Amino acid sequence: MTAERTIVAGGGPGGMLLAYLLARAGLPVTLLERHRDFDRDFRGDSLHPWTLELLDRLGLTDRLLALPHVPARQFRFRTPRGVVTTTDYGLLDTPYDYVALMPQARFLDFLAAEAAALPAFELRTGAAVTGLLGAGTADDPVRGVRLRSGEELAAGLVVAADGRFSRIRSLAGLTARSQGATTDLLWFALPHRDGDPPDADVDLFLGTRHYVGLLGGPGRWQVGLSLPKGGYPALREAGVEYVRREVAERVPWLADRVGLLTDLNQATLLSVDISRVPTWHRPGLLLIGDAAHVISPVGGNGILMALQDALAAANHLVPALRAGTVGTATLAAVQAEREPAIVSVQAQQVRIERGVARARERGRTITPPAFVRLLMRVPAVRRRSARGNAYGPVPVHPSPELERALGLGPAPVPA
Repeated sequence: MTAERTIVAGGGPGGMLLAYLLARAGLPVTLLERHRDFDRDFRGDSLHPWTLELLDRLGLTDRLLALPHVPARQFRFRTPRGVVTTTDYGLLDTPYDYVALMPQARFLDFLAAEAAALPAFELRTGAAVTGLLGAGTADDPVRGVRLRSGEELAAGLVVAADGRFSRIRSLAGLTARSQGATTDLLWFALPHRDGDPPDADVDLFLGTRHYVGLLGGPGRWQVGLSLPKGGYPALREAGVEYVRREVAERVPWLADRVGLLTDLNQATLLSVDISRVPTWHRPGLLLIGDAAHVISPVGGNGILMALQDALAAANHLVPALRAGTVGTATLAAVQAEREPAIVSVQAQQVRIERGVARARERGRTITPPAFVRLLMRVPAVRRRSARGNAYGPVPVHPSPELERALGLGPAPVPA
């Protein structure tokens, strides 16, 4: 029996990985990306140890890491009272004891090229979904999608991986509920120069009104200035000179190049969101990644959560698609497996958001509490923090059925 086509809408990390896994398992899949390419600025660039280990199992990591990237081995808070290292990936027992910072477009291009070699994979760019087929009511199964061009594509299953502003989620009548974000971020890029601190790869520079997030990458720094939610109009009124001054005050060694930011139109406003959909599915439709739950950029967990969603979905979908029985129970099982991790990550991020908001409202320096600063001096605590960030609160592993479908050998036994 030939399996029906699966449509994955959205060529971000989660959608790309799921499409690759389905195609590698020999299941026909069409990946729809509404843009013509994957080259958008200020998307997450963090590939965690879990991701690198999974790609290694798939035989992809060596080729991926041959591409330009920056290995980040620690996460730090830079405060007026000194540096607080909260996470030390170098303490992990893995050959990938770091986060690989790589432009997301480069990662997606790589994975798309690997998938293109699989006969069951089809990528269609410039393919924006404008309607769902067969979804007259919430109980009617989704049977495919309608594109902006007017073309209709039938499918046995549609997976929405089309991001935080998911069009498919809206078309399906599903609504994300906010968990309470209090911050926005203004992102822009500055060049990396010889002599820049070698350990400044994933840092938060804390201050009274704002913090500055710094993310390294090949040839550039991504710089994020925090704002109170809804504070962008006031920032525009203050002007670009205010932004340059705030960044230079917190990160003095960037003062020699903040002048390259000459207009706020060079920056991108990221409205931070922490939200999730109560039910990630309806008949014939599954939501994963930001379409199902939006993760704050703090901690760089968004890509990790989306990729783990994709693997969990593949674990459940591959045997069901092969049997021709992707029912509601299968889709519900994906959510049941992944939701505890999402709830845990979002709860931690909400606590951080509220702490930042309280400090900002009281005019105090945004800084970790004294007991946290003391705890982080203990290597075992930094290792535990690294493990939680590297693998997520509920790690996902390929199921035996998926491993067989992908042609993988036995999983390595931990040392």
